[in-house]
Formats: sequence, structure tokens, C-alpha cells
Amino acid sequence: MTPAFAFDHIAIATRSLTEGAAWLRDRLGVDASPGGKHPLMGTHNRLLSLGPGAYLELLAFDPDAVAAPQYRWFGLDDFDGAPRLAGWVMRADLDQTPAPPGSRAVALSRGDLHWRLTLPDSGQMPHAGAAPMLIDWGDSRHPADSLPDHGIRLQRLTLPLPTTPLDDPRIVTGAAFTASLWTPQGTVLL
Repeated sequence: MTPAFAFDHIAIATRSLTEGAAWLRDRLGVDASPGGKHPLMGTHNRLLSLGPGAYLELLAFDPDAVAAPQYRWFGLDDFDGAPRLAGWVMRADLDQTPAPPGSRAVALSRGDLHWRLTLPDSGQMPHAGAAPMLIDWGDSRHPADSLPDHGIRLQRLTLPLPTTPLDDPRIVTGAAFTASLWTPQGTVLL
């Protein structure tokens, strides 16, 4: 039986995909795969498998995009500085789960991928990214299914919240919002 809620992916914000890809390669020793564009958000991405049903998303403004009609996700409208963990996404059935307060569910697609996602109206992630957005892939395939598996896995996601929203031993509470990844070369903290 599929759990009602599950970890889906972490998002790393960066000023440009070129800068972010080099930063990620320096830390993890592998290149993230080309992703695609999100016209509604004016962003584009690169993706890295974290194993079955999970991935890391490197996300930046798309310099070729038309200005987004609303605030961009993961706080990108106010983003500056080095690439960093900007948020995470939890899989949920959005027909059964209401969008969190201050968010709305939006249908998105790219190629053969189709999903619904809860977007914060302000573009700012709740609790500075520690509270998740919700995603529903419906009948669409999951992006991790088509990514090369470099053996990188989420070891721990630490959330500065009083409790965790998932019954997953990798998701814990702590002082800072961090992601610990296991790589063939050792553990890397983002």
C-alpha cells in the first residue's frame, strides 16, 4: 500500500543553473541531469536522483522566460547568494489533502510529466523552507524513474519545526534546515 504522504524531493535554489551545477558537482562529484522549464514560474531546473521516487532539484530563474505573473516558488524572487537548500516537497493525494493555508493547488506539466503542486501565494516557503510544499503526480511517471542513479541517497532531512510532517526516520527535527546526503565518496551536508 502506498503511504498517504511520502518524501518526494528537495530543492536547491541558485542564481543560475551554471553556477548551481558547478556547486553541486563540487559537493557530490556528479552532474545533475538537464530538467526543463517551468513557464508559469519563469524558472528552469536540473535534477539528480536520490533513489526510487526521490530526487534533488536545482532551481534558478530562466533568463529566457517572460516575467512570472505571480511570486516564484522557493522564494526565488528574493534569492541571492550561494546555492542553498530552499525547500522540500512531500508527495500527497491533493484530492484528499487540502492545500495549506496561504497556498493553492496548481496543475503543471512539462513533456510527459503532469503534476499538481501547492504553491504559496507569497512565493516564500513556510518556515523558511522547512515546511513542505505538496505534490501529486497522479498517473504521471515520477521524474526519478528516468534519471541516472549515481547511488546518492537522502540520509537525513533536518527541519527546525516542533514535529515532522512525515513518519519517515530520515526526516527529523533539529536546530537548522539541512539535508544530509550519502554519496559513494561519503556524507555531504547541504
